[in-house]
Amino acid sequence: MKRFYTVVAGLIAVIFFMSWGAMAEEKILKMSTTTSTQASGLLDVLLPELEKDTGIQVKVIAKGTGAAIRDGMDGNVDIIFVHAKAREEKFVEDGYGTKRYAVMHNDFVILGPADDPAKIKGIANAPEALKKIADSDALFISRGDDSGTHTKEQALWQNTGMELEKITNTIVKKGKKREIAFVHPAGSAKWYLSIGQGMGKTIMFADEKQAYTLVDRGTYIKYKFGRDVPVELDVLCEGDPLLANPYGIIPINPQNHSHVKNKLAEEFAQWLVSDRGQAVIADYRLLGKQLFYPDAVK
Repeated sequence: MKRFYTVVAGLIAVIFFMSWGAMAEEKILKMSTTTSTQASGLLDVLLPELEKDTGIQVKVIAKGTGAAIRDGMDGNVDIIFVHAKAREEKFVEDGYGTKRYAVMHNDFVILGPADDPAKIKGIANAPEALKKIADSDALFISRGDDSGTHTKEQALWQNTGMELEKITNTIVKKGKKREIAFVHPAGSAKWYLSIGQGMGKTIMFADEKQAYTLVDRGTYIKYKFGRDVPVELDVLCEGDPLLANPYGIIPINPQNHSHVKNKLAEEFAQWLVSDRGQAVIADYRLLGKQLFYPDAVK
C-alpha cells in the first residue's frame, strides 16, 4: 500500500510539472522586430518589465522591417514590432494582422563626417541634403535591406526630384538568400553603396568610411554615447517632418495561422500601450538623452 501511494504521489508530481511546463511554455512569444529596437537597447529594459508584470517572455528575432513583416505573413512569429507605418497598415488591411497599435516614435537623422564634404550641416530639408550629397559625389552608405530605415531612405530620394533607377539585389542573412527590389539615384555607382546590413553594422561601416548615412536617432544615441569607443559621425541634418519615425506593434491574425498565440500577443500589445508600458519607454534614457517618445499616452 505504501508503494501504491508512492507511485500515485510520483504520478501527481509528474503531471504537475508537465502542466507547469506547458503553462510556462504558453507564456513565450515569438516576435520579429526591427533591428533598431534591439540595437538601441530598448528591448533590454522593456522586456524584463513585461515579464515582471505579466509573466510573458519574448523570443526576439531582430531583422529589417520588410523581413519582419514577411515573418508575420508566413506565420513564423506571433507578433511584429516595426517602423514602416504605411506597410504596417497594409499588413493589417490585407488581413495578416489584427490591429496596429501605435507605440512610440523618434526620428531619423542624416549622419556624416565632421568635415562634411557635401556641406549639408544645418539643412533642415532632408531631400535637399540628400541631393547635395549626390551632387558632391560624397560617399553615402545605405542599409539596402528592405528595413524601415531603407524604406524611409527611398521615400526621401523620391522627394529629391532626382532621376531614380530600380534595381534588384540578393542579400544573405543567416545563410538565407532573398531578393529585394528598391530605388536609388541613377548613375550613383561611384558614391552610393548598398550593403544589405542592419542599423548597427551600417553605422559602424559608415563611420569607418567617414561617409553619410540615414539612421534612427535612438540607435545613433546608443552608438555615439553608449559605447566605450563611440562612432565619430555627427548629426548633420535633422528636424524635417519627413524624418518622422513611428513604431507600431501588430499581433498576427489567427484566422490565417491558427498556431499563433494571439491572446498572449494581444496581452503584450495592450501592456505596451498601457500607462505602465508607455512609462517604461518614456523613462528609457542614455546619459540623460531620451531615445523614444510614447504615442499611446492618454
